[in-house]
Amino acid sequence: MFEPIINIFYPRRCPICGNIATPRGELACPACRETISLIQEPRCKKCSKPVESEEAEYCLDCFKKKHKYRKGFALWLYDGAMKKSMGDFKFHGRKEYGKFYVSEIMKRYSTDIMAIAPDVIVPIPIHRSKLVKRGYNQAEILAKGLGNELGIPVLSHLLLRNKKTLPQKQLNDKERLKNLEQAFEFSVEEREKFSNEIRKVMLIDDIYTTGSTIEACTNKLLQNGIEEVYFICVCIGKGY
Repeated sequence: MFEPIINIFYPRRCPICGNIATPRGELACPACRETISLIQEPRCKKCSKPVESEEAEYCLDCFKKKHKYRKGFALWLYDGAMKKSMGDFKFHGRKEYGKFYVSEIMKRYSTDIMAIAPDVIVPIPIHRSKLVKRGYNQAEILAKGLGNELGIPVLSHLLLRNKKTLPQKQLNDKERLKNLEQAFEFSVEEREKFSNEIRKVMLIDDIYTTGSTIEACTNKLLQNGIEEVYFICVCIGKGY
């Protein structure tokens, strides 16, 4: 109820251009929304990356790798505009951008998520050294926002990242997979705190490129009795 008053003194910045969003009260400038590339059909039926033709059911990446998660959803192409937006969200304290991303996910995928009916939402964890440096896990902000909107419990610590790995963008596909081996741990204690049985998990992350991180988390969940794993992300790379 205080949000209109807060917006007067602390106007919201547009997550795309970084300036004060106009008109006031909007989560993003309407003109800026037109500059980002929404993922449309045709898209990969597995990971949601755009593909070149309707005849191609899967992107080249999913065709080659046979990912173990069931299905993924993505909002925008990870292009120049969204690289800046994601960078500000992750590294420059723009936590408020999460509200815009969650709002757009809800508009596009709330029906799909409820049809899947995940038992819990789980953010991709970051190493504690990054958490101390940034002060927050951007995936957890997204997860809590979606959980609140959908009424689905969020288990922020079901997966833990206890191994500090090299930045994935510096590595090729094989190196990424090796880099992530044993990086994630499953918390039995966190599962035991949840009174209901966990069969389906919806993973949340900000960016999906090769899928190595999602796949590593999926493997860890499946090894610990989870039956189905899905994911949703804000941005995704090309899949041609």
